[in-house]
Amino acid sequence: MSSTFLNSCLLQFRYYKELGEKTIEQVPEIKLSFQINNETNSINTIVKHLSGNMVSRWTDFLISDGEKESRNRDDEFEDNIKSKKELMEIWEKGWKVLFDTLEKLNFQDLEKIIYIRNEGHTVTESINRQLCHYSYHVGQIVMIGKIICGNKWNSLSIPKGESQSFNMKKFSKERDRRHFLK
Repeated sequence: MSSTFLNSCLLQFRYYKELGEKTIEQVPEIKLSFQINNETNSINTIVKHLSGNMVSRWTDFLISDGEKESRNRDDEFEDNIKSKKELMEIWEKGWKVLFDTLEKLNFQDLEKIIYIRNEGHTVTESINRQLCHYSYHVGQIVMIGKIICGNKWNSLSIPKGESQSFNMKKFSKERDRRHFLK
């Protein structure tokens, strides 16, 4: 395991952040509170939950439990966000804490033990846990966005029916490697 792992994780976290942002851009502000039913969450509540989780997990990452006493998880599922601007401020707050922390980690940190709700994890395990958790919720945001936007949805990946054309473009170029970008 090397810094390649950390760079790869940063790349993946940035990818999911971008998917969420491209979805939120497409959703009309008035629809950010839309719930399919009472058992589902709105985009607003998912963003509050993600941000609350990120601030809790990544603040003082190597020295305190990832479930901070100051966190009010239940409040994260109350939709009291008033605007898309406020939503994006909450979104950015969580991602900033994550990236500020992850960018400071090094190879030697990967096998250190951190705690989440008093359960020990290596830093590597914790990063993987959070990457899976955040991608799960970003997927929910994308699905809700697709439902809300319907035929007006702009695909975030290869649009239906365009795989062959996409692949032709990709394979007509020299091989390339994805690079870590800050």
